[in-house]
Amino acid sequence: MTAAFALATSLLWGLADFGGGLLTRRFPALTVVVLSQAAAAVVLGVIVVATGGWSEAGPRLWFAVAAGVAGPGAMLCFYRALSLGPMGVVSPLATVGVAVPVGVGLVLGERPVPLQCVGILVAVIGIALAGGPQLRGAPVQRKTITLTLASAAGFGAVMALISQASANVTGLFLALFVQRLVSVTFGGAALAVSARRGARTLPPDGLGAVWRTLPALACVGLTDVAANGTYAMAARSGPVAVAAVLASLYPVVTALAARGILKERLRLVQAAGAALALAGSVLLATG
Repeated sequence: MTAAFALATSLLWGLADFGGGLLTRRFPALTVVVLSQAAAAVVLGVIVVATGGWSEAGPRLWFAVAAGVAGPGAMLCFYRALSLGPMGVVSPLATVGVAVPVGVGLVLGERPVPLQCVGILVAVIGIALAGGPQLRGAPVQRKTITLTLASAAGFGAVMALISQASANVTGLFLALFVQRLVSVTFGGAALAVSARRGARTLPPDGLGAVWRTLPALACVGLTDVAANGTYAMAARSGPVAVAAVLASLYPVVTALAARGILKERLRLVQAAGAALALAGSVLLATG
């Protein structure tokens, strides 16, 4: 079940990133993050009330709070890095965040079998190549590398934290709700600061575009929430190291979605990376 939940996570995260990427062509990136997460928080709030999730409140929720703080910070660093440096460097480098949950699993005493270790190595190399790393061109600024590594650490921290935020499914709904509330609070504060500084926070046609795009924003937010939920289930049902690596296959999904829907052509290195990532996932699932 670990492999099934983790692969579902990579599918959902990949589709959420693809949808979010399309929306950021019309909206500022921070606005997309805040609005999509706010829509998801509303739906999660209804689910928590309907399932009596408040009864699961306890110390574990602090992990959800921490994940809610780390998430927007990681996203802001990631988007800032993308604005400063080549996406072909930033995108694959950000996947090194998988080292955080893998390291947590090792600290907690998990020891993958040799075949799974090989699978982890093959999958991580494939994930990096699937992002289409830029192998030529001008040197990348140190600030860009720093921001990218900070975002990677943040994304990895969210994966590690959310896996510890609940003990059952009902508690998971509450944890995801709390995570989204904190994310919206911090993201909203950042959005307010940006607006005060004169940055653009709405598309050219104003609030009308927001209302028309709200279903798409909600879909992106809910897909991201579902991915967090399936990842938590994956990490609970098996080794965190295996769950984290399989869940990190989402760049492959995003690249394939762009190929199938937008007709973007994959570079040879991306196709090779996708093949390696899938091979690594097979080794992890069968190890």
